[in-house]
Amino acid sequence: MPHRPIEQFRQDRAIGQQRVLATDHLGIKRFFNLDTAAYRDGALPGRTKELLGLVASMVLRCNDCIDYHIEQAVIHGWSDAEIEDAMNVALVVGGSIVIPHLRHARLTLDECLAEKAAGKLPLPPASE
Repeated sequence: MPHRPIEQFRQDRAIGQQRVLATDHLGIKRFFNLDTAAYRDGALPGRTKELLGLVASMVLRCNDCIDYHIEQAVIHGWSDAEIEDAMNVALVVGGSIVIPHLRHARLTLDECLAEKAAGKLPLPPASE
C-alpha cells in the first residue's frame, strides 16, 4: 500500500469527522467525548498520552491513528529522536508485523517535522 501524504489524511479525516459528528447518536457522541477527554492533562500530561496513543496505534496497525498521533506528538513538542524511541517500543511490543506501519510512521514523521520547520503546524494547546 503506498504512503498517503499527511495532507490527504487531514482532508479525509475532516470530511469523515464532520459527517460522524453531524449524527444524532448519543453513544457515538459520548465515545468521541471520552476519546477527547482521555488525551487531556491528568496524572500524565496530554503530550505524554500522545506518545502512548502512537505506540498503541502502531501495535494495532492503524495508519490513520498513527498519522493523527504523530501529528499531535510533533505539535506537542516531542523531538524526532523521542518519537522514534516510542516507535521502537511499538516495534518490540508488536513484532515484525508492525514493520510496514513503522515505515508509514517514519514517512509521516518526516512530513510533520518538515511542516514544523517551515512553521506550518499549529501551536500546542495553551495549557502546555
